[in-house]
Amino acid sequence: MANYLKVCYDRILPRDIRRLAQPSMSIAARMAVLKAKKWPNGSTLRVRFIGGDSGKHNIVKQFVPKWSNHANLKFDFNNASDAEIRISFLDSDGAWSYIGTDCKDIPLNEPTMNLGWQDEGVVLHEFGHAIGLIHEHQNPLGGIKWNKPNVIRDLSGPPNNWDPATIEHNMFKTYDREQINGTSLDKKSVMLYAIPVTWTLDGFQSEPNEVLSATDKKFIGDPINYPLQGGGATELSVIETKATEAEIGLPGEQDLFKFTAKNAGRYTIETEGPTDIVMSLYGPDSQTKLITEDDDSGTDRNAKIVTDLAPGDYYVQVRHYNSAGGTGSYRIKVSK
Repeated sequence: MANYLKVCYDRILPRDIRRLAQPSMSIAARMAVLKAKKWPNGSTLRVRFIGGDSGKHNIVKQFVPKWSNHANLKFDFNNASDAEIRISFLDSDGAWSYIGTDCKDIPLNEPTMNLGWQDEGVVLHEFGHAIGLIHEHQNPLGGIKWNKPNVIRDLSGPPNNWDPATIEHNMFKTYDREQINGTSLDKKSVMLYAIPVTWTLDGFQSEPNEVLSATDKKFIGDPINYPLQGGGATELSVIETKATEAEIGLPGEQDLFKFTAKNAGRYTIETEGPTDIVMSLYGPDSQTKLITEDDDSGTDRNAKIVTDLAPGDYYVQVRHYNSAGGTGSYRIKVSK
């Protein structure tokens, strides 16, 4: 039982948990990524260590690049003060991470991840969270029939020492269906907890997974997540009368654009067309430093951002408001 008790504390912002799992659903824990919390494809995520020694740091550096072998993401261990991922190593705080771009909402003097113990499986699991992946048992299509008294009993003790509210939040609640991209059942996923049979009422159980599964590798590089091919940003010209034609061809797809502000001043980035667009602006010279976001400030359901910018390169991420099923064409332009 000792191997099962080391459970990751999934740091999820409260607004993202919607409802209790429905026990009537079939058991189908799935690998899933939160659509709205993906980093722009092709991002370089900077990492800062808060405490820990060189041995612990080297374990992280050794295993994290395995995600980059299959996803169009890079990790720079430069200890920047404003790094997107900030890791503490408190033995008493277990293992946990915030999900994807939630890291941007955390004060820079606080960690976004803790690695109370370090091995390949734990490092890959927590960095899976950091790039937007959730626990498989929190997929709304899961429906594991929990033996709640046993789960509460085991997780209330060491090394987790969770209170009832934390157990409810991390074990028994699931996301809304519209929030995720998911795969079919993968009991070998590094994102699945080790679940002992004593924690369920229907015989479901899973073993500890220490490496990326074949499905993990394929799923994270899927076109709707972080595809290795075609992940570059489309260049936009700063011309008031010229709009670039684009299309969200798959549900959950996110398009990335880039433009250069040659001079300081007020710039307008806007979309046109029939598609309900959500737009995020990053920069200068960064795909991860969020400036602002917009939904419906443009005509009809289009997005429009008007803001003062310094000289530099800027990135615009575009997605459909209905990330679960929305597709459609649109036009985008930048003017000054």
